[in-house]
Amino acid sequence: MTPEKQLTRSVPSTVQATAIGTALLTVPTPGRTFVDLTAEAAKFIKDVHARDGALTLFVRHTSASLTIQENADPSVLVDLTTALSRLAPENAGWTHDTEGPDDMPAHIKTMLTGTSCQVPVLNGKLALGTWQAIYLVEHRSRPHRREIVLQFIGSNQ
Repeated sequence: MTPEKQLTRSVPSTVQATAIGTALLTVPTPGRTFVDLTAEAAKFIKDVHARDGALTLFVRHTSASLTIQENADPSVLVDLTTALSRLAPENAGWTHDTEGPDDMPAHIKTMLTGTSCQVPVLNGKLALGTWQAIYLVEHRSRPHRREIVLQFIGSNQ
């Protein structure tokens, strides 16, 4: 347990949610990959004149997911892909194989990584850490067009 003397917290701030901005982002994927959405998310925050609140991203598919991960070393994404493939390998005797051997593993990977994420918005900027980026993770081997709902809720004043 961490002693209380080591913990610090800023003074809480409160804003009234006066704005809801929503957009649909369509992302073509080349097949199994990570697609960095951070710049698009930041542009959306700018376009809706967001000040303080929360950005929610939601992918409207069951074989692709969203995650926040390191953006500095590309080998992290390679290792994450390897780990997910080990957790849900193709040709493992899955019952659901109508759409091919990569479909059921894609559903499992989506369940593990999630279909949504939320990022605080502070002073009009995404409150991501220095080495963090928002990624769409394409789990299927062939190209797809993925839809992501972006929604800001908060203050734009």
